[in-house]
Formats: sequence, structure tokens, C-alpha cells
Amino acid sequence: MNLIEFLRQFRFLGYAIFDLAVSFLGIYLLSPFLSKMFLKIRISVPLVNWLFLTLPLGILVHLLFGQITPMTQNFLDLKSNYFLKILIAVLLFFGLKGIKIFKKI
Repeated sequence: MNLIEFLRQFRFLGYAIFDLAVSFLGIYLLSPFLSKMFLKIRISVPLVNWLFLTLPLGILVHLLFGQITPMTQNFLDLKSNYFLKILIAVLLFFGLKGIKIFKKI
């Protein structure tokens, strides 16, 4: 068992804690760069909004690349996992709530 497999064996509600932690850490580290990129097109996205959008963006990116992870699969399952769907909807709401779009002067 290599190190990544060892770290991914620890789970919370069926999801690897390591994967979630790396996702949030990655967004935290990339958020200044991403915010600067979005400011160039007159959209202000604060750090906390990037953190709220981590899981919704993760599901979207996995769908775009065809990588069906357990969370993506559970999110797409229409007959169950309602807590996950509500959580993603709430995270998406709070993630989009603080975004400001500046008008051209």
C-alpha cells in the first residue's frame, strides 16, 4: 500500500478525508490567483466564496472530464443522497452570494 492509498483509507460519510482536505487546500492556495484572474473581467470573488464553491466546482469539473467519483455519483443519483444535494445547493448559494460584478465605466 503506497502513501496515497494509505491516506485515502480514512473516510467520513464514505468520502476520503484526504481528498476533501487536498481540495480545500488547493482552492485556498489558488484563490488569490483565481480572484485576480476574475478581477480582469470585472468579477470580484472573495476567498471565502472560493471555499464555499470548492465542492460544487469539484463535481462540475469531474463531470466535464468524465471522472465519476463517489461524490459525483451520489450527487447524480436521483433516488437518494438528498443531504448531499442540499449541501451542494447551500454551498453553491453561499458561494455565489458574495460575488460582485463591476459595470464598465
